[in-house]
Amino acid sequence: MDKKKKLIYQLDTPYSAISWPNITLEDQETILELLCNLLGPLGQYRSQYTQLSKGKRDKKRKRKAPTTACKDLSPPPVPELKSYVDVGLPAITRYLQESVESNLKDKQPIPSYSAIFVARPAYPNALNGHLPQMVAVASKSHPEQMPIRLVGLSKSYEDRLSESLGIPRVSCIGLREQAPNSKALIQFVRQHVPVIEVQWLEEARQAEHRETNIKTIETFVGSKKQHIRRLPKS
Repeated sequence: MDKKKKLIYQLDTPYSAISWPNITLEDQETILELLCNLLGPLGQYRSQYTQLSKGKRDKKRKRKAPTTACKDLSPPPVPELKSYVDVGLPAITRYLQESVESNLKDKQPIPSYSAIFVARPAYPNALNGHLPQMVAVASKSHPEQMPIRLVGLSKSYEDRLSESLGIPRVSCIGLREQAPNSKALIQFVRQHVPVIEVQWLEEARQAEHRETNIKTIETFVGSKKQHIRRLPKS
């Protein structure tokens, strides 16, 4: 049976939407290689010198066991790069918010991100959909600094990023300015990833009346199921 078409009307913003920068697949692959090479030492350090927790029972077992390890065999210092890298969407979102607030409250500006890398699906995602706007506003808040580049990578690259950091799952990485050994990566990113434009900010400053924008969506309505009434049993 043919499905019937139906039009749905929704209110939409009259201002221009901020979209993710368009990056070719070839450039994404190059960025991924440079990024994984940069993050590799962090993953190696984590796998060799970071002991993963195995729960409360493992902690009790360690307290009861005699300490036979030599105290002189301390692990080497953590790579300097670690203090320049933020992992996870909550941490990066919080840092972007602090960057904007430092400008509004006339505080000392905190070091900006040079780039944010996100492994994301091709279709819009509510989890990271706020990043283009936050990155654009954070860059506008500090015009004396280089604009932050938002690098959207293919979702399939998530495993490579996780492997390079030695973390089970990684989809969002923030790299701060002046990160050690990041010059080649950041230079390539700035050449091939455009700056996010904030057209709606300029439109809002014009203080012009804009008509209500009604979005029309065409969808299909399925046929109603017919309920069969059954006679009560005697």
